[in-house]
Amino acid sequence: MQTTRRDFIKTTSLGAIGLSVFSSFDSFGKTTLSLPRRSPESQGVNSEGIRKFLKATQESGLEWHSFMLIRHGNVVAEGWWKPFEAEYKHTLYSLSKSFTSSAIGFLINEGKISVDDQVIKFFPDETPLSPSENLKAMKIKHLLTMNTGHDTDTMPVLRQFENQSWVKSFLKHPVIHQPSSHFLYNTGATYILGAIVHKMTGQTLEEYLEPRLFKPLDIKGYDWEKSPQGLNTAGFGLRLSTEDIAKFGQFYLQKGKWNGKQLLPESWIKEATDKQTESQSGDNEWSQGYGYQFWRCKPGFYRGDGAFGQFCMVMPEQDAVLVMTCESFDLGKTMDVAYQTILPALSNNPLPENPTQLTSLKKEIANLTLPVLKANKTSKNAVKWNDKWFDVENNAFNVPQIGFSFSKDEGVLSIREGNGFQKIVFGWENWKVNKSSVKNFFPVANRTHIQSKIAATGTWIDDNTLQLNFKFVEAVHGDKLTITFNDNKIEVSFLNSVSENSKNNSDKREKLRGVLKA
Repeated sequence: MQTTRRDFIKTTSLGAIGLSVFSSFDSFGKTTLSLPRRSPESQGVNSEGIRKFLKATQESGLEWHSFMLIRHGNVVAEGWWKPFEAEYKHTLYSLSKSFTSSAIGFLINEGKISVDDQVIKFFPDETPLSPSENLKAMKIKHLLTMNTGHDTDTMPVLRQFENQSWVKSFLKHPVIHQPSSHFLYNTGATYILGAIVHKMTGQTLEEYLEPRLFKPLDIKGYDWEKSPQGLNTAGFGLRLSTEDIAKFGQFYLQKGKWNGKQLLPESWIKEATDKQTESQSGDNEWSQGYGYQFWRCKPGFYRGDGAFGQFCMVMPEQDAVLVMTCESFDLGKTMDVAYQTILPALSNNPLPENPTQLTSLKKEIANLTLPVLKANKTSKNAVKWNDKWFDVENNAFNVPQIGFSFSKDEGVLSIREGNGFQKIVFGWENWKVNKSSVKNFFPVANRTHIQSKIAATGTWIDDNTLQLNFKFVEAVHGDKLTITFNDNKIEVSFLNSVSENSKNNSDKREKLRGVLKA
């Protein structure tokens, strides 16, 4: 059985401001900028092409969160769809793999390992007593190139046995094929790369990369999910801001050099991003070949690639980097939008400044936002439930009470927690971002829920039905709550954004039911 890139997206869906264009004299409020800004035309980028990109994103029917375009080392265009903002970190999903690959590059450069090292030699205490010949033949290079010989992605197996170390679960999983003979997208293999870093250094990936990559590139405020054993998940779970993703791409574009210092050897950058293996034959953008945790792209460049549309595209021939973050359910279409609009906008030479196009672009920027459902901002019955609490029947979320407050400008959903309560403020048909980072109060089973600020919007479907839409703006996904009032009773149903957009992933959360508190 062959596990494809799309299969991983299905697995992770269960496991895991407006745009601004800057010239050199623009400022960016409270966000710290470390990459230089220049006008598009000064770097040979046509502003009209960026406008075409924005138009295509709108027409795509897909959800976009941010993008950043770098040309000749300068940011020429960048954007965040409200309620996302520049300072928010964003879940990278499998784009995390490219950072793990970089850690291996540093470790090799320090002479501590080789890509030809046998995997089991690092884990003698967790290797089966009688390892198969295929397991014994598995090398670090096979982990890097997704050629371990497994027939299915090992990550579900790693998660299945909670009381067993992920390394042991990986090494116990049957290696059906001879390593190097069978490409299989295998997130568990990336976890083992991180485990090797830990074995050789005593440090997690975060700790190891901090002085070698994150600090030199001025990447701050990141976090990375961990396994039950306390190791970073490696193949997913890293969160960075859009600009920090762009720095990473620029670092690779500069062949491992940053601020005049060679951090990673140029030879490693080339090896990691060249085609090392055939990939998913006949699968369009996933059939162009694979390097060391980097995908090759049809136009001839390479990318780090994460589920739901987290992209860091590095274009050496164009001397450009394009970052996109999304909640997309058609990754091929997301890439095509960029190929058809951004690539034609790149010229080999500087272009005359085009103030007319730039002005038009900035006008279009002002209204750039994720859409909200619009029905009614008021209900004639809202006064019945204003500032009221409802006692909720026993439920999987252990929520004993919920309450509501409604005003002209906003509403509040209150959720009782122990002796206190949490509030989610929502705008009437506009996004309101809540200040605190919290976990989803109504989590989806078998999905990792991380701390995030919640942006919320609400509308009355009818006088008795309130719909709330949440967006987790420091992650990727969203949630929809439909609250039906019936005199002194209430019912709350749920629909998460993955289920809403996936044919084979229904939302199985049970409804909440409650009665007005006496």
